[in-house]
Amino acid sequence: MSETRLREDICRFGHSLFERGLTPGSSGNISVQLQDGGYLVTPTNASLGFLDPARLSRLSADGKLLSGDAPTKEVPLHAALYRTRSAAAAVVHLHSTHSVALSMLPEIEPRAALPPMTAYYLMKCGTTALVPYYRPGDPAVADAIKGLAGKYASVLLANHGPVVSGDTLEAAVFAMEELEETAKLYLLLRGLNPRYLSPEQIADLVKTFGLTLPEHKHDL
Repeated sequence: MSETRLREDICRFGHSLFERGLTPGSSGNISVQLQDGGYLVTPTNASLGFLDPARLSRLSADGKLLSGDAPTKEVPLHAALYRTRSAAAAVVHLHSTHSVALSMLPEIEPRAALPPMTAYYLMKCGTTALVPYYRPGDPAVADAIKGLAGKYASVLLANHGPVVSGDTLEAAVFAMEELEETAKLYLLLRGLNPRYLSPEQIADLVKTFGLTLPEHKHDL
């Protein structure tokens, strides 16, 4: 896909996410890895609803700004996912309400932030990790992501928001939407003793769709 098309897609998906209230104000950021190893990244203090394709930040493989506006301060977070997940070609980070709320709950397990609630959650997001709170832009969050050893495509940053990688920008956006809706389901059903997918049902999904899930035993 051409760089021009990728620039247009970042702006199109960003506008869609913003218009549906999935990341307010100037929060959230999107990146796409290019064939030369560099990146297109949304600029700092830019609303995803009003992006200009020509002003997106173009970074070299080592993170130097080549053209466009100054990049989001979350570049280390994005770079950590690319370095640890070889299949990652795009990363989306939002401040979506239900996922942020989920990240603040005391019972959330760091290596399984959500139980196996639906088939599409597992198919799109896999298992979601929770990393501790770091201030936005803190390089330590990149170290926390690297500590996950590439096992998770979806991660919650405590008291901050979700970050998801995908093998295409579309896949990353769709997975982010699925994560947000699953977080919403969890909050709606919290305390109601809902029925989750059984180990046998999860095994069937893994076999049928070739899923790779980090090993974790949920309390079903």
